[in-house]
Amino acid sequence: MAIKSDISETRLPADIVRTLKAGIGKVSAEVVEEIRTRIPEYARPADEIYVKVVKMAVEEAIDGFLDRIENPGAPFDPEPFRMIGKGEAAEGRNLEPLQTAMRLGARVCWRRLTEIADPLGLTPQTLYDLGEAIFVCLDQLADAAAQGFDEARARAAGELGRRRDRLLDLLLSRPPAAPEAVADLARAAGWRLPRTVAGVALDDRHGTYRAPVLPPDVLGGLERPAPCLLVPDPDGPGQAQLLDHALRGHRAAIGPAVPLAAAATSLRWAREALELPRGRRPAARASADRALPAAAARRALRRPARRSRRPVRAGDRAQGPPGPHRGRAVTGAAGTGRNRAAAVRRCAGRPGRRPRTGS
Repeated sequence: MAIKSDISETRLPADIVRTLKAGIGKVSAEVVEEIRTRIPEYARPADEIYVKVVKMAVEEAIDGFLDRIENPGAPFDPEPFRMIGKGEAAEGRNLEPLQTAMRLGARVCWRRLTEIADPLGLTPQTLYDLGEAIFVCLDQLADAAAQGFDEARARAAGELGRRRDRLLDLLLSRPPAAPEAVADLARAAGWRLPRTVAGVALDDRHGTYRAPVLPPDVLGGLERPAPCLLVPDPDGPGQAQLLDHALRGHRAAIGPAVPLAAAATSLRWAREALELPRGRRPAARASADRALPAAAARRALRRPARRSRRPVRAGDRAQGPPGPHRGRAVTGAAGTGRNRAAAVRRCAGRPGRRPRTGS
């Protein structure tokens, strides 16, 4: 009687299996006590329901092992330990406590087997085969728990991702959504409401887009027809460096920092900056705070000349980002090319006087 990689060749006489099963209650109680003593995550003496669940899991593992020793052809049912793995994920733990508990249980069972080997008439070879079968079973239980754990984590991550997608839709909606609706969905998505945000437009016009690795607090709309991001508190400590690292190798434009309700406006300005000619912006990343006055200037220069002497404001050309150029009065006649050019320079935050071109 020997095993290599499974339990199929390990068999005990039925009377010995019955004797071992009669002691399951005592052995399982010892295993549970060992687990509660040695693993803090499972030490909940005041929670009677939790103690019963742990005891049932231990008894299920021992009884299932003995069933398969008695009948090696019986199929292994992973479902109980898949559910245990899902429970670990729901508790917010990793698999280390569970795996430690399994090893402790296997150690206790092996110790009890060696103690009763002589009374039961177990030969050294049989005892060796049983020991190996215990650890093969342990691997199978651990694999089942890991499968359930991974399934639960993937499902939770998928649901969280869907909530974050809905949150981004809500934040970019126009007119802005109600603050209460945004706060409720942000809480469900695990996203802390920031004081300000900035939209980021990403260039995918050639279809060679590669998704950046984003900081966890950045909302990503990477599957949208026009890929974008929403960065919380873009002027906060270290945010610029994190964003530069995430966008390295990507062509992108970053909008101005705005209140949360104006997120769509920041993204609109970022997209305006992204449309600037390549010679007018950095190859990898452009800041809309700097690029957008130039965009406003282009539109102003394309506008037909007017005879009116009404003062022209930057807001007449475009709703620009917050800054010293927004809403600034541009005086003088807008009916001549010279005056229009001066207005554009002032709108862009440059001196109104034309620079000298010669010495």
